[in-house]
Amino acid sequence: MMKTDVLTVGPIETNCYLVSREDRDDALIIDPGAEGSRIRAALKGKKPVAVLLTHGHFDHTGALEEFADVPIYIHPADEIMLRDPEWSVGGLNGDTAPRPEATGFVQEGAKLCLAGLDIAVLHTPGHTLGSVCYRIGDCLFTGDTLFQHGYGRTDFPGGDFRALLSSLRRLLKGEEDLRVYPGHGPETTIFRERKGML
Repeated sequence: MMKTDVLTVGPIETNCYLVSREDRDDALIIDPGAEGSRIRAALKGKKPVAVLLTHGHFDHTGALEEFADVPIYIHPADEIMLRDPEWSVGGLNGDTAPRPEATGFVQEGAKLCLAGLDIAVLHTPGHTLGSVCYRIGDCLFTGDTLFQHGYGRTDFPGGDFRALLSSLRRLLKGEEDLRVYPGHGPETTIFRERKGML
């Protein structure tokens, strides 16, 4: 059975997700935005086998150094954000520290199997050029593409409102009971967001 723990980290209150199977001693980390030691403690001894980034903004990557020995996955269009604080928006927020390099790249339609979990990658540009969502079972980790009653801003480098609208339309066609775990704020479902947006 899959288990999802959420930690809200950093000054922008980013959701970091720890995803694992209860019968295994390994786990995935999605968007370690800050407070790396707290994230590690929350793993409760489980070994992180991968870090999945929904996009490259500074508030989703701030604790990468804590997990530099773990494979890091990002869409190639956002890889520049790991080394350029102008693109990651870190420079505007006093965070100019470079991040560890990505060791793997994910693109539309990619299928991964990590920590005993099957992961499907959806490229959902708009908030950034390389924003992605990860589907694991009946859960969709949407980063800053889709929130409860909202969506990510598009006025940062790489943002594109038309592309975001297209990505949102795509996501809202998903199954009604699909659980949405966003980059900020509470979880929701496709049914609730479809009802509110369409």
